[in-house]
Amino acid sequence: MFSPIKKHIALISVHGDPAIEIGKEEAGGQNVYVRQVGEALAQKGWLVDMFTRKANSQQNTIVQHSPNCRTIRLTAGPEEFVPRDEIFAYLPEFVNKFLQFQQENQINYPIVHTNYWLSAWVGMQLKKTLDIKQVHTYHSLGFIKYKSVNTIPMIATTRLSTEKAVLETAERIVATSPQEKEHMRSLVSQKGKIDIIPCGTDVSHFGSISRVAAREKLGITPETKVILYVGRFDRRKGIETLVRAVGQCQSRKNQQLKLIIGGGFRPGQSDGKEYDRIASIVDELGLNDITLFPGRLNREILPTYYTAADVTVVPSHYEPFGLVTIESMACGTPVIGSDVGGLQFTIKPGETGLLCPPKDDAAFAAAIDRFLTHPEWRNKLGINARERVEEIFSWDGVASQLTNLYLDLLKQPSAKQQLSSVSA
Repeated sequence: MFSPIKKHIALISVHGDPAIEIGKEEAGGQNVYVRQVGEALAQKGWLVDMFTRKANSQQNTIVQHSPNCRTIRLTAGPEEFVPRDEIFAYLPEFVNKFLQFQQENQINYPIVHTNYWLSAWVGMQLKKTLDIKQVHTYHSLGFIKYKSVNTIPMIATTRLSTEKAVLETAERIVATSPQEKEHMRSLVSQKGKIDIIPCGTDVSHFGSISRVAAREKLGITPETKVILYVGRFDRRKGIETLVRAVGQCQSRKNQQLKLIIGGGFRPGQSDGKEYDRIASIVDELGLNDITLFPGRLNREILPTYYTAADVTVVPSHYEPFGLVTIESMACGTPVIGSDVGGLQFTIKPGETGLLCPPKDDAAFAAAIDRFLTHPEWRNKLGINARERVEEIFSWDGVASQLTNLYLDLLKQPSAKQQLSSVSA
């Protein structure tokens, strides 16, 4: 229901452009989260400005999504794509451009909701100048990420210190699952206030097509068993685990299988190199005849792929939440996920899907076989999955929880106000 709040709020997502096409380099769950949260908050009556970094000179500076919601691209560094680990040097310019925009447009943002550690740093700098409150969502934790990579980037120390500082100084941290909150407490700091508010999905969009219609649209026969992956080509997403698991599936002997690996990539870039590596493994295992790489799956076609699949697999080494999981579940398709992070929250083992140890090819193979050889059980879990998403993971519900959080913070004196009252 529309509420006449009419207060400005700034969502800051330096490297995750809310207006960009999902599936491009550095475009994934965070972009979806910020865009959908922004639009849902606008429906609640907030005046939402989503700030990001301009990564292409041809991009519009302002993209109006709805009367109360827009993306604002600030120039900070070159107007070209810059990998996230190299953006920190341009953050002071981003802060200055934010302050300039606010002054020129005579807008005061009482709350900034920052996303990812780069934006957290921006928010903390803004608090030094402005009388604002900061809410922060991590999207991933450096401590966990760096345990899963072979080479630790130079920026790691800065990231870890920033993630600790924002937890201890922000007015509120939003964890998207109980598991993420637990990791913040055990790995980052015991200080700070944390609320659990999950990510959401559009329950009217995901689940909008029937299974029969979806398969007809994609040219998939009723008897074919479909295993689906949706996401970036990134080694941490565990696509290799899925491919090797399919290679071990007993179902291949007596079932018509199709493995669909959906995701965009750019030749020569990091995601393009990962695509090449995965394609070579597919070839090595003799899976070319059953594997399809449809490229980037846009929002319009995604429900068709999810609904057509027998099971969606999310084999990530770590996921703080995993939007793909609830998108698939909203379409009535159960999920096999790695037993990590937020996937332990979104998937209820034996009720809406299954969990497997990350990087365990054999465990994923056994889970896939279980789904493909027990269709009635699979259908039951699909129904349960849809019901769970409707109950917990709608964007409207997420926006309502965030609205309550913001309004609660607005009633409280800011750090500057507390300081002035003490000095007086």
